[in-house]
Amino acid sequence: MSPRRIPTLAFAADVIAVVVFAAVGRISHDEAESLSGLLATAAPFLIGLVAAWATPLVRAHPVGFRAGAVVLAGTAVLGLLLRAAFTVQLPPLVFVVITVVSLAVLLIGWRALSLLVSHRADQRAVR
Repeated sequence: MSPRRIPTLAFAADVIAVVVFAAVGRISHDEAESLSGLLATAAPFLIGLVAAWATPLVRAHPVGFRAGAVVLAGTAVLGLLLRAAFTVQLPPLVFVVITVVSLAVLLIGWRALSLLVSHRADQRAVR
């Protein structure tokens, strides 16, 4: 794979992770299945994701754990703040915890899996 494609694929993986997070949240709360509802739920977190991706660290090394931490922080913090501003109420603490843990599993999880697969491929190439 061309190294130039890695940031594009990493960004796409992050967008998919945030949309999956929003979809699972909507399903778990028995909210209507509509594209507009999904986009409305995901929008604050996608804005946070884009802001996190604007940082040089994430753009330079998008698959690393540091980038994952920056993406997680930007997505969760900005997403929660924007969501609170849109709904004009602070979310309950349990929602904040579930949001951060879920996004961590999704945004850092694919990076960990990617690094593991890459490491295994490197080991096989040495043999």
